[in-house]
Amino acid sequence: MIIALDMGNTNIVVGCIDDEKIYFTERISTDLKKTELEYAIAIKTVLELYNIDISDIHGAILSSVVPPLDNIIKEAVYKVVNVKPVVVGPGLKNGLNLLMDNPKQVGSDLVVDAVATIKCYGYPAIIIDMGTATTISVVDKNGNYIGGAILPGIRVSLESLTQGTAKLPKISLEAPKHAIGKNTIDCMKSGIIYGNAACIDGMIDRIEEELGYSATIVATGGFSKVVVPYCKHKIILDDELLLKGLKFIYDKNRENR
Repeated sequence: MIIALDMGNTNIVVGCIDDEKIYFTERISTDLKKTELEYAIAIKTVLELYNIDISDIHGAILSSVVPPLDNIIKEAVYKVVNVKPVVVGPGLKNGLNLLMDNPKQVGSDLVVDAVATIKCYGYPAIIIDMGTATTISVVDKNGNYIGGAILPGIRVSLESLTQGTAKLPKISLEAPKHAIGKNTIDCMKSGIIYGNAACIDGMIDRIEEELGYSATIVATGGFSKVVVPYCKHKIILDDELLLKGLKFIYDKNRENR
């Protein structure tokens, strides 16, 4: 069994996985002010909640888009399970061919998502990850990662809307009954839920038009369950996509060693 962590700007996804199954997936808040010990306590607490025997954990892997916290998280994991995580990035083999202007600039989370999608669902594929930002990645019919798009995330958009206006209230993230809202709250809910769903649908149409063929569409990330049900395209929801990708990358590098 290994412990896999994906550190985003808002949350750190933590899970334990082996060749048989994923034992759990949880989220810890990303906080630049937290110490190594505080993160260690949080990780230890999660493992205890799921009755994970630390002696069963023989490896660890981390993907991160928050470099200032990388060493803190690595040391926190080491404190808890006595294993230092390998970090997704240059020098770690992932088997993905990146046809980008600067492959080193591709976020590790996007790489992990793409690796998991290719392994689990094949290609061509369009991968949508809805977190702090909404990212769209494209894998062509030859299995190459060829690029994508980055959009403001749902929470970021909503916070910007409410903070930048005097009279718009904070709202819950749920779809209204109708796209045509009859009050301010329903109008906002329509815009944030149906508007993002329409954006995803429109981006898929444009991407497939540029590709010249249809693709398998996979969505993951904390907000995917909120928006994807209202998209018109057939989209596979996989909340465990990142953990699967981290396990594939960990295994590939273990085999090479």
